[in-house]
Amino acid sequence: MPELPEVETIRRQLAPEVTGLRIESAEVLDERLTRPVAPRRVERGLGGRRIEGVDRRGKYLLLRLDGDATLVLHLRMTGNVLLRPADAENEVADLMETDPRLGGPRLYESSTALRHLRFRMELENGGELLFTDVRRFGTAVLLQGRRGLDEYLAPRVGVEPLSEELTPESLCRMAAGRTVPLKSFLLTQTGVAGIGNIYADEALHRAHLHPLSPAGSMRPEHCEALVEGIVDALEAGLAAGGSSIDDYRDARGERGSMQDEFLVHTREGLPCPRCGGEIRRIVVGGRSTYFCPGCQTRLRRRPRRRKAAPRRPGAKDASTGAAP
Repeated sequence: MPELPEVETIRRQLAPEVTGLRIESAEVLDERLTRPVAPRRVERGLGGRRIEGVDRRGKYLLLRLDGDATLVLHLRMTGNVLLRPADAENEVADLMETDPRLGGPRLYESSTALRHLRFRMELENGGELLFTDVRRFGTAVLLQGRRGLDEYLAPRVGVEPLSEELTPESLCRMAAGRTVPLKSFLLTQTGVAGIGNIYADEALHRAHLHPLSPAGSMRPEHCEALVEGIVDALEAGLAAGGSSIDDYRDARGERGSMQDEFLVHTREGLPCPRCGGEIRRIVVGGRSTYFCPGCQTRLRRRPRRRKAAPRRPGAKDASTGAAP
């Protein structure tokens, strides 16, 4: 599943190539992509507009258009956004040719055939912006105005982890009183946005924290370590162009290499690069989770403070034996 580093890699590649270009035409090839809005309505809303910028919020890719509109794309599990230059000789199927599999066996069967093309936009310079998706979970939403965009993202996206919004103090506030495991806490997009299965495992290992630790059990020093772990893991993913375990390719159709840098993710049975212990795999919230039991500390749930019972009139003080 493309996470923040993968989506940000695509954004950085697209921005200088498509900003300022007009969309000549748009074609939605799968009505599920824009549901419940009819594909023709989205096509008409895109045709003739100029792309003013390419942004990202969490795992969402945002194409800013003239007329104060935004096309919001979510790649979900198997989506890819590809830029086919005007002078490209290869067809779209060749941009994602079948090559030796990376990261071990795939979690599901994959195909790069042209039939998995779900959406295309023809640009004024003759190039094309293409959206492919094997499992058809991706979405494309055309929104009007800043208010419409804010209302759409507010219930879906939380703090940006590579911004000044994420601090140990803000993370501790988010986690306070939460009993869910840290792994599940990190996957909640309305908390810290953009972290998925891969980078949650990598961040928790860097922070020396067990994925089953209750989120509310963290103390300030744990929150500080986890913020550092999150930032380090995401920046490593960005430096490597993302992780290509299954279907992910960048906007040029090329693989990322973060899978070669994993500390724990998908490394079940291998030695921990920090302590040498054997990496284990468990399931947390239905997601495969990899960690080292030797150096990732499992925190205990912090007991709630009981409120003192109201003192009865005339009762003696327990510490002095004297009446108040």
